[in-house]
Amino acid sequence: MFSTTDTIVAIATPPGRGGIGVVRLSGPDAHAVARRLIAHDAPLEPRHATFTLVRLPPSPLRGFGGTRNADTTNDIDHVVALYFPAPASYTGDDVVELSAHGSPVVLRAIVAAAIDRGARLAEPGEFTLRAFLNGRIDLTQAEAVADLIDAATPLQARAAFDQLQGTLTRAIGEIDAALFDLIARLEASVDFPEEGYHFVEAGELAAAIDRLIARLGALLVGARRGRLVREGLQIAIAGKPNVGKSSVFNALAGASRAIVADAPGTTRDLVTEVVDLDGLRVTLIDTAGLRETGDAVEAEGVDRARQAQVVSDLTLFIVDRSQRLDPEDILQSTDNKRLIVANKADLPPAWRRDDTVEISAKTGEGLDALRTRIAQALDAEPLADRPELTNVRHIALVQRAHDALGRARAAALADGGSLSEEFVLADLQDARAALEEIAGRRAPDDLLAHIFARFCVGK
Repeated sequence: MFSTTDTIVAIATPPGRGGIGVVRLSGPDAHAVARRLIAHDAPLEPRHATFTLVRLPPSPLRGFGGTRNADTTNDIDHVVALYFPAPASYTGDDVVELSAHGSPVVLRAIVAAAIDRGARLAEPGEFTLRAFLNGRIDLTQAEAVADLIDAATPLQARAAFDQLQGTLTRAIGEIDAALFDLIARLEASVDFPEEGYHFVEAGELAAAIDRLIARLGALLVGARRGRLVREGLQIAIAGKPNVGKSSVFNALAGASRAIVADAPGTTRDLVTEVVDLDGLRVTLIDTAGLRETGDAVEAEGVDRARQAQVVSDLTLFIVDRSQRLDPEDILQSTDNKRLIVANKADLPPAWRRDDTVEISAKTGEGLDALRTRIAQALDAEPLADRPELTNVRHIALVQRAHDALGRARAAALADGGSLSEEFVLADLQDARAALEEIAGRRAPDDLLAHIFARFCVGK
């Protein structure tokens, strides 16, 4: 793991140009390093914005304007400096943030200057890791930071922010507290066997475990939909050439991402777009038209189209409602996770079927009904309530705790409740270990490294 005694620096805003860019420093020397960078003479006042210059002493500036005269100073940019003393900062250490113009050249120069003055470049996720290690947030909240940054839909952002605010932490904490009380009473019975006194009777023990199982079960009920919210879905758009697959793709994406043309075989590779579909993050995949072809490139596209159907959560199989329907058109898709979409509803119909969704990608007719049918097909309704469990790691650990409590209940009632409390304790402690791992109190270093490695450098 990283050293927590160094002063670290990194660009905290996304790569590229913008109106503003932020360089963040954190560590015991953050304030001292920042003062060596800026023209402001006095110490920075905590939590007050200070308008100043990033000013380096006379010296050659590598990569920033070449060599300057040794008698001149090197002013890089105007900045707004903000100082957050420990422990009331994002990381729990001293933090200074320098807000400059969002030029990559300027921001890199500030970082390089900070490194020259004693800081080191931060590793991915190191700022948030320090917040976790300093007790500012727990592991579920740290993971929520990454989820909030990655959110592509308002529902994803809301679910991530709820976890950042501690909703899951509180829910797990309440269960853990009740479990700890139960374990304490059982351990008292084990520690004083000579008195023959049981601090909790078998029936009461089983009832208490039942209540804990119910609370964990309630969390697990919404876990599948929580994963849908966090991880999103993949939908393949398939069908024969010239039925309007790319038009449907563009209509759902809300942009002309795929080429639409009258000539068959226009789409030869997979075209993808991430969209917000009633709160769900959905990756749409436009595929090549399904047909036999002697063109090697198109044949590869058709093969990829079939593979996309296999791995997708749902296939929208597009057919042309204005042309005679060949039964083989419907049989082209054997995946039962599919919707048959009858496109070109703006033209006179050549046929109708009750098992299709009729739309016009050209006019937009039926698109709302299609979105509703997609949500129904994916069992994703309703999504108005934000789930507490969204992360597969959390779900697996809650399931582990749930299973351990089930074993503890069985042990508590075995042989008419005469079994030693030690057998019940082993399973209760396994359940508690799983709950503590969710919050990070028992997380191994390799797990922490894996989680924080997915963060950007400045977070």
